[in-house]
Amino acid sequence: MITLQQTTEETVRALGYELVELERSAGGLLRVTIDWPWSPGAQERPITVEDCERVTRQLHYVLEVAGVDYRRLEVSSPGIDRLLRDTRDFQRFAGSVVDVTLKEPVGAAVAGGVVAANRKKFRGVLGIAGGHDGADQERWQITWRDDPREQPVKPGRRVSAKKAQCLPPEQALVFTLDELAVARLAPVVNFKGRGVKTDAADGS
Repeated sequence: MITLQQTTEETVRALGYELVELERSAGGLLRVTIDWPWSPGAQERPITVEDCERVTRQLHYVLEVAGVDYRRLEVSSPGIDRLLRDTRDFQRFAGSVVDVTLKEPVGAAVAGGVVAANRKKFRGVLGIAGGHDGADQERWQITWRDDPREQPVKPGRRVSAKKAQCLPPEQALVFTLDELAVARLAPVVNFKGRGVKTDAADGS
């Protein structure tokens, strides 16, 4: 049996986009987030209102034929807290500030007394750790400082030598995608116009 996820993903892909996220909300709202497919070296392209409207029209037709029960459909571009789903997303946003939640706490052995053993949520700069684990999965890392003044130090931002001496040491956690419950871009507001969500196309 074809699921709603599969139906939506195939419809979006057939139009030349990729499905970032599919959510069912209270009141029968079906929320679909789309983006342009990405590959290393590809130029970033914003999702426009016209793109959202195009996907909305096609999904209305496909979901009606499939007999999907919903009251309202909303198609939009990824927001500043966009979901990171797979290896390509992690490659694309390496160097960005992200929020990650692990499936299981880090554990005493990993924490080593520096990080609380029951901690599962982290915010920091995403990077590639290099190498693979025993299951040949690529390893990633998140780096941060547990200091309310610098949480985290933004990429490219300079810290004075005097202030750097007062900062706690940088910490790092290495993980694989299988160890993650969820990962998203941290909702850091950029007033230069990047990371701003485009208007959604809303259909009833």
